[in-house]
Amino acid sequence: MKNINTDEQYFYPFEANEPMAIATEALNVYYHDEYHAINDTSLQFKQNQITALIGASGSGKSTYLRSLNRMNDEVAKVTGTIDYHGVDINQPDIDVYEVRRRIGMVFQQPNPFAKSIYDNITFALKRRGITKKAALDEIVETSLKQAAVWDQLKDKLHQSALALSGGQQQRLCIARALAVKPEILLMDEPTSALDPVSTAQLEQTMKQLREQYTIIIVTHNMQQAARVSDYTVFFNAGQVVEYNKTNKIFTRPKIQLTDDYLSGNFG
Repeated sequence: MKNINTDEQYFYPFEANEPMAIATEALNVYYHDEYHAINDTSLQFKQNQITALIGASGSGKSTYLRSLNRMNDEVAKVTGTIDYHGVDINQPDIDVYEVRRRIGMVFQQPNPFAKSIYDNITFALKRRGITKKAALDEIVETSLKQAAVWDQLKDKLHQSALALSGGQQQRLCIARALAVKPEILLMDEPTSALDPVSTAQLEQTMKQLREQYTIIIVTHNMQQAARVSDYTVFFNAGQVVEYNKTNKIFTRPKIQLTDDYLSGNFG
C-alpha cells in the first residue's frame, strides 16, 4: 500500500516503515448509485493507536468507519481497496464474517442480546465450535476484565444483559467484541448515549485497550477526541481535509477549514 502523496491537501502523519493495522486506497462509497458519500479516500491507521474521525453530521465519517469491516455491503456500493495484512478485504470473494471477527464493531447504542451476560459473550464462540466450559469461562472473564467491567458483573453472569445500566451494556458489548480476539476495534459514537460518569469510564477503558488493539472511533465530541485519541482525521463532505497527530490538529491545524470547524466558525 503506497503512502499518500505529499501534494495531497491533508497532512499525512506517518513514516513509510511504520506498522499499519489497516489502510484504504481510493475508497468511494455510493448510496443508491447516486449519492457520493465517500470520495476517493486513502488513509492508513497505525497499529495500537487510537484514531478519532471527526466532522459535522453527514461528513462521511461513520460511513467510512463502517466500510472498514464491510458493514455497508447491504446498503451502499463501495469501490477501492481496503488493505488488511496485504489482502484487499473489499473483494467479493472475501469471507465477510471472518473480516468482522478480526475487525470488531461497537455501535452508538448499546445492543446486547436478550440473553444472559455470559451468553452474550459466548454466543459467537459457541457458533465457532468452542464448547468446553473451562475455555468459555476463561474467555468471559478475560473479556470482561479487558472491558473494565468484570468486578461489577462477575456475580451476575447468568442475569439478563438487558437489566444492566447503559454504561455497563456498552462495556459488555465491547467485551463481546473482544471475546473473538479481533485486532481492530471500530467504535461509532460509543459514548453518545451514556452519562458523563459512564463516558469517563469508557474513555479510560479505551486507553487501556490501546495496548493490545488498534481503535478507530467516530465522535462528535471534540473534547473526547482530544482526550482519548493519538491521531485525528477531519472529514468534510465525504473527503478528508486533514490528518495529523491529535495535539497538532487541535492546537496547530494546517488547513483553515479544520481551524474553522474546531473553533465553531463552520457551516
